[in-house]
Amino acid sequence: QVQLVESGGGLVQAGGSLRLSCAAAARTFNAWFLGWFRQAPGKEREFVAAIGWTSGTTNYADSVKGRFTISRDAAKNTMYLQMNSLKPEDTAVYYCAADPLLSRMRTGTGVPHWGQGTQVTVSS
Repeated sequence: QVQLVESGGGLVQAGGSLRLSCAAAARTFNAWFLGWFRQAPGKEREFVAAIGWTSGTTNYADSVKGRFTISRDAAKNTMYLQMNSLKPEDTAVYYCAADPLLSRMRTGTGVPHWGQGTQVTVSS
């Protein structure tokens, strides 16, 4: 059984920063991929970033490259998303996800494990 719990969302002004956390519980995440997605009102869910739990290899959406950094602390079983230079268009509910397949992680389709989401609001 996999459990994912996000935290760290909130309200921030444009140009500010937030750090999201995803506390993950599972028998093992070896060779899995964990990632972040977001969904804004009236829009489809979109991929933000992913990280190989064992390899540490990262993938980012073009819209967040250079501004967001994904990382994980295996000892704490926690994944992070450091978000800098936030823009109003980053406003969305951010979801943590876990999947053994990177191909599914890039689209979200078929990803078996999701957190409940945390709201990020960026004011202009």
